[in-house]
Amino acid sequence: MKYKLLVLDVDGTLLNNQKEISPRTLAALLKVQQMGVHIVLASGRPTNGVMPIAEKLELNHYGGYILSYNGGQIINVQTGELLFEKRIDPEWIPYFVQKAKKNDFAIFTYHKDFILTDKPDNKYVIQEANLNKMQVVGVDNFAEAVDFSPCKCMLASDDEEALVGLENHWKKRLDGVLDAFRSEPYFLEVVPQFIDKGNTLGVLMTKLSVLPEEVIAIGDGVCDVTMLQLAGVGIAMGNAEDSVKACVDKTTLTNEEEGVAVAVERAILAEIRPTEVPLDQLNMRARHALMGNLGIQYTYASEDRVEATMPVDERTRQPFGILHGGATLALAETVAGLGSMILAKPDEIVVGMQVSGNHMSSAHEGDTVRAVGTIIHKGRSSHVWNVDVFTSTDKLVSSIRVVNSILKKK
Repeated sequence: MKYKLLVLDVDGTLLNNQKEISPRTLAALLKVQQMGVHIVLASGRPTNGVMPIAEKLELNHYGGYILSYNGGQIINVQTGELLFEKRIDPEWIPYFVQKAKKNDFAIFTYHKDFILTDKPDNKYVIQEANLNKMQVVGVDNFAEAVDFSPCKCMLASDDEEALVGLENHWKKRLDGVLDAFRSEPYFLEVVPQFIDKGNTLGVLMTKLSVLPEEVIAIGDGVCDVTMLQLAGVGIAMGNAEDSVKACVDKTTLTNEEEGVAVAVERAILAEIRPTEVPLDQLNMRARHALMGNLGIQYTYASEDRVEATMPVDERTRQPFGILHGGATLALAETVAGLGSMILAKPDEIVVGMQVSGNHMSSAHEGDTVRAVGTIIHKGRSSHVWNVDVFTSTDKLVSSIRVVNSILKKK
């Protein structure tokens, strides 16, 4: 697999204008993760505001990452580990409050699962709280209330000219300590110096030993430019500003036209070429063997990926009407076995050595499960496959590890 990381901005990129992930986009992103590509959600949102999206994409299962606060934090979604963090010294807060009051701006920051602000009725504060599903807590003395080091502070106003003026002033006044920028016409953000999506993505890439040419990044905003330029392939959304499009390699469709799905399908999924495996013949020959008795059908096969389906019926269910774990393991061995046979040389045979699995949820009678096998180790004498089994609605049922031994024919 050429690519190891797929980095996605959230608002205006991954999500459509209704703040939803389309079914096509979800299917494409689940598929690339099944192929071993890890997803990084890079957003200006707080971590709490990104986590539900990460869970929707099953990053907790496949091992993805959240790059939140425009790069202020990196979270390993699977383990919950905080891999990187940089915060603002709270001694700066009184100065921010002074400037906010002088210009009649609302000021707010994030703390735990709520937004702290001096103007809880401000429409932009409420909008931000609703977006991230966080509670708004109003305080009379913002400087005293912020007795912690925030990841970033936000000023909000309809007076764009005044925000631009303060932004330009702070770029000089805060230079060398903090960075200030407008993420929206009505927002002025303050973050620790050198915190942006590109720099923090670089930190993650170093930790994971990933090279730029192994990264695809997709975004739509000015805040995304640094990460788009760092990635080996940077893709701008069709709804991105022209200045963003001028900085990247490629442009996809808009977020309303499922631009992320289109980009992923073209850049990653289209590179997977099926092998010349006669699946119809294999399915026909196996109809009187275990595979046929369980109703297993191969649906896709390549050198590093095999898929098959199996019905949940009287042949494969428990007495309680749910998928039998033994049938699930048989499905996994069937998938991994074909995968190793494709890779084996003409003078080699494949035999199973070990199979172990974890059953996370159930599939009920009447459903058809889908197994997706991807190779994770290809040695001279053994192959290791990961096989994930899903329901027809893409709910993960089981994750299974299969080890095959590669022997010379006698």
